[in-house]
Amino acid sequence: MKAGEAVRRIKVQKKNLAGEVMHEYEGRELRRDDKGIVIEAHFTRDDMPFMDIVLKKDDRFVEYYYSDRWYNIFVVYDCDDGRLKGWYCNIGKPAVIGNRMVSYVDLALDLWVSADGKQTVLDEDEFEALGLPPELESRARKGLADLKMTFLNNKPPL
Repeated sequence: MKAGEAVRRIKVQKKNLAGEVMHEYEGRELRRDDKGIVIEAHFTRDDMPFMDIVLKKDDRFVEYYYSDRWYNIFVVYDCDDGRLKGWYCNIGKPAVIGNRMVSYVDLALDLWVSADGKQTVLDEDEFEALGLPPELESRARKGLADLKMTFLNNKPPL
């Protein structure tokens, strides 16, 4: 966004395989190009332990959505001191990015990368339970592999 432009609110929709909206919220557009969009949003749930951190109400999420990648990335920052907590990565179909809305089909598989670089794959059982067609499963697994390699090379895809 350019200086002097009004804050642009963007709706985010996480959908299931049937296209049903599973979760919806609003964020603020930070920037976009022909391949993606970056949104700032805040955690709205009560504090909850997660992996090696606590997600706190109002933690800042900088969310990267791509129209050409099989994942999105949420960079999580502490609401009190701004420190990086880690990266939460959702494996899903490439995002559909509109003027006022971003949506993606979540494929259950996730990757958590803690601030120290430790990687943890999450929800593999939920992913398997989806019973995806081979082509879709292959794309999802390639998205996960691409993410893991990028973080191993200390180059978060931002």
